[in-house]
Amino acid sequence: MFRTILKAKIHGATVTQSNVDYIGSITIDPDLLEACDIIANEKVQVVNLETGARLETYVIVGEKGSGIIGMNGGAAYHAKEGEKVLIMSYVLMEMKDAVSFKPKILFVNKNNKVTNKK
Repeated sequence: MFRTILKAKIHGATVTQSNVDYIGSITIDPDLLEACDIIANEKVQVVNLETGARLETYVIVGEKGSGIIGMNGGAAYHAKEGEKVLIMSYVLMEMKDAVSFKPKILFVNKNNKVTNKK
């Protein structure tokens, strides 16, 4: 049996841009992606901490060191510039592996720089 387990989370990221006219997805600084093992085109769940809105989309890699968290296309209706979000990635794994698995959790400051990592 496989279980869906949290693989990685970026906690409290600040949306730096919101553009409904851009091709849909979320743009994320590669420094954050590398730190929590999320890759380009990976499916993520985004939760707006201010409104509770939730969506699933895929990752586009942004400019390195920019701190970008960009909500694009339809996703821009779910989180506006300046709002805080959670970005989560999940993985399917067998129960024997799932019970001891530890997700990578990043805490970031208002500039989306890592302040703590679990």
